[in-house]
Amino acid sequence: MNTVEVTANRRREPAREVPMQVNALSAQELQRKGDQSMHDYLSKEPGVSLNSQGAGQAQISMRGVTAGTDISPTVGVYVDDVPFGSSTVYGSGASLALDMGLLDLNHIEVLRGPQGTLYGAGAMGGLLKYVTNEPDTEGGVSGHAGVMFSGTEHGGLNNTESAVVNVPIKEDVAALRVSAFNQQDGGYINRIGSDPQKGVDGATTRGGRASLTVTPTKDLTVRLTATTQQIKRDGTGYVDYNFTTRQPLYGDLTQSRKVNEPFNQLIQLYSADVEYDFGWARLNAVSAYQTIRSSAVLDQSASYVPLVNGLIGAPVYASGYSQQAVSTKKFTQEFRLTSAANRSLEWVAGLFYTDEHSTNSQIANLAGSGTSLNLLTAELPSTYKEYAAYGDLTYHFTSRLSATAGLRIAHNNQAFNEMTSGMLAGAQNISGQSSDTSKTYLFTLNYLLTSNSSVYGRIASGYRPGGPQPSLLDLTTGKLTPGTFNPDTLTSYEVGYKADFLDKRASVSVSAFDIEWRNIQLHDVVNGLGVITNGGKARTKGVEFFGSLNPAPQWRLSTGLTYTDARLTQDVPGIQAMSGDRMPNTPTFAATVNVDYLFNVASYRAYVGATETYIGQRNSGFANSKASPNFSLPGYFTTDLRAGIDLNKATVSCFVHNLFNKRGMQSAQTDFVPLGGPAEVAFIQPFTIGMQVDVPF
Repeated sequence: MNTVEVTANRRREPAREVPMQVNALSAQELQRKGDQSMHDYLSKEPGVSLNSQGAGQAQISMRGVTAGTDISPTVGVYVDDVPFGSSTVYGSGASLALDMGLLDLNHIEVLRGPQGTLYGAGAMGGLLKYVTNEPDTEGGVSGHAGVMFSGTEHGGLNNTESAVVNVPIKEDVAALRVSAFNQQDGGYINRIGSDPQKGVDGATTRGGRASLTVTPTKDLTVRLTATTQQIKRDGTGYVDYNFTTRQPLYGDLTQSRKVNEPFNQLIQLYSADVEYDFGWARLNAVSAYQTIRSSAVLDQSASYVPLVNGLIGAPVYASGYSQQAVSTKKFTQEFRLTSAANRSLEWVAGLFYTDEHSTNSQIANLAGSGTSLNLLTAELPSTYKEYAAYGDLTYHFTSRLSATAGLRIAHNNQAFNEMTSGMLAGAQNISGQSSDTSKTYLFTLNYLLTSNSSVYGRIASGYRPGGPQPSLLDLTTGKLTPGTFNPDTLTSYEVGYKADFLDKRASVSVSAFDIEWRNIQLHDVVNGLGVITNGGKARTKGVEFFGSLNPAPQWRLSTGLTYTDARLTQDVPGIQAMSGDRMPNTPTFAATVNVDYLFNVASYRAYVGATETYIGQRNSGFANSKASPNFSLPGYFTTDLRAGIDLNKATVSCFVHNLFNKRGMQSAQTDFVPLGGPAEVAFIQPFTIGMQVDVPF
């Protein structure tokens, strides 16, 4: 922690000096462990929860700031200085968190707690930031190529091929860096039914990045980057469970489907970062354009077929499905001035603009012998525009004491149309608009106890935009539901201690936090259709400990321990939730321990290591919910092993995931249990063993 530089405060600085809990995950270390995707590394990160249907479909939460299935993101995602993904429910921003391949990343920053002042709306629970490698203008052409092969118990073979090339065009002036990868995941969920398939959750992920850096003068730097990634799956990663008996309906790691459930996602991101150093400050103008296109099919036979057949009194329909296609086009522009470092007064000031257009197409159909029924056809185009100004001011009162105050003021305008037909919604054309202004703030005090230790206090607010929605006539109350839902906000109080010991061979970072969440955005059901409401309050309190120790040059030890108590503090009658109910998907305890031993084989460097992870018991939803009944997810331990050797001309490494083949339940979906459907449970990857070879040049 003492040597890793992070950009959490929009300037490069050692992680230990940042007055917040921030973790830097080295991409090189993750690859040595055999981690390939978000599902691999975030499932082992204490205090971070992942709710995933499979590659490309995931929701991230931190510090218990989640209501289960979130309306829009509570954790922001950035690629370098570019915010990624939709900010709205219509763009499915919460469920499509960027699952970026690890190729040619430098590290991943996990910022815990609200980051709205510098990173905007949607980062109320924290931030996940992918930091890519920059082109190197020095030396000759360089790069590396690698392959990975592995096999998963109850599944198929997995393989990855990758390559990175760095081409200096002119020393200290220009360079081009290009990377590409192809990843095949064999999956481990088997499907029975009309189209049986092994490894139905297997995914193909392909991607590439090209980055050009030009420094025409010593003060001016331009970096142009283009990134693309495509993910394809044949099915979801869910196992069908009997909700009452908590037993698998069709056997171990097996689901039954009458309709195939393909998923396809294509991401394209283009950015330009123009940086000019005035000496007294650095100006960054960051422009970006991104497109996200995702489509998914879900088998609804187990829920809608018996319901509709029961209504008509005859077994007319045999299968049913829903299909959703979401597309987002997003342009962002940021101008940021950052003062020179190591001054009595340091500051960051910026302007931000985003223009987002999304389309959301939904279809739900039933099919029988020679007949079909359209339950729903819906088109929901939407727009989101936001203007913001922000700033952070840090003053060093003495060489030991400093204070930071930050403020962000933002205004958004939203609009949507809903055009529907079908039995569930009828023929209608509805439009709506909304707008609101937000203020998020930050205040920190940081005190150096010694040159290698500090304590800090941090107060920060978080904000998530509201938005427009269809207004429905509630047949129960006879009243129209609101045509908008409101923003929700939170305030976080945090104190922490960071220190290096033993000549920087040991480090610790301890934080305690208390978060008050108000006016929570929630899913509700009216006349069988989903609406968004605001209600209730929650409080999440916790302690986080991260430490590392190198007792000898050969040994490296690190650990992360988190305790999180996240609960409602006010009844929410609309979703049958009561004060005192635990927030979903949040373990009370979580821990990870890493041990590595470094040694030499002849003149070659080698290592062996192990990781032990514990994830505590979680709830999938609120205890008394009728719309999404709670499914308890037991705690579990997993053990990973790794070993490798650097042969100079090639690096060879081996890894084992889930050594004891534990069936750890990661998340569960129960939305269709009230309609007679199964609980759908996602599991961690079973026992997997693999090898990878990386050849530098």
